[in-house]
Amino acid sequence: MRIVPYRKTADKLKRRNLDQGQIVKAALELLDEVGLDELTMRRVAERLDVKAASLYRHVRDKEELLVLLGDEISGEIPLVLPQGSWRGRLTQMARNVRSALAAHRDTARLLATTPPMGPRRLKHIESLLGVLKDAGLKPQDACRIAYHCNNFLTEFAADEARLASMAAASGVSRRKLLEQTRKTFRSLPRQEYPTLVAWAEFLIEDDADGLFEFGLKVWLDAIAEMAKRSV
Repeated sequence: MRIVPYRKTADKLKRRNLDQGQIVKAALELLDEVGLDELTMRRVAERLDVKAASLYRHVRDKEELLVLLGDEISGEIPLVLPQGSWRGRLTQMARNVRSALAAHRDTARLLATTPPMGPRRLKHIESLLGVLKDAGLKPQDACRIAYHCNNFLTEFAADEARLASMAAASGVSRRKLLEQTRKTFRSLPRQEYPTLVAWAEFLIEDDADGLFEFGLKVWLDAIAEMAKRSV
């Protein structure tokens, strides 16, 4: 009777039980812990206690894994029901996306650098386009607005993440970091930068929610004006 070493048998069982969902879940956990730049297939394999080669039976390469991660994160964003005004629906969509992007590390950058693929991610795009269509926009205008909407949301979330990272790296709070930046603006030569000095308090504002809602209002007002011209 041939005796199979326990370790070899255990490795085979792990490979046999491994699936794409487990890989994506492990990758998302690692993303939160080490960030996008340090996320590698090798680390994912180590997290799952398998060899890296085992991953490639379920995921083609790191690029595909990132696309799958984008779809996984999109699945955490609640879809807005197709009822109510287009403005109210877009407002809720934007707030949902911002909350979801804040829930995981580097998610804004991940979504900005991967193709918009995957059923859950595509569902959100379809939903956004549907709302813009209901607003009465022409197809090309609606698609262009959707493009800039995505940029607004991901860049705002990325900026919040950058500020948090800078604060953590310098060992101070967000508020303290902003106050230091404000002081730097106030200390500029007034003759050369009169407006920067005078408006430092408003340029470096410690109100992320207010800043987001203001940007959202500007965006929605512009859509409403464009929709009027489309009639």
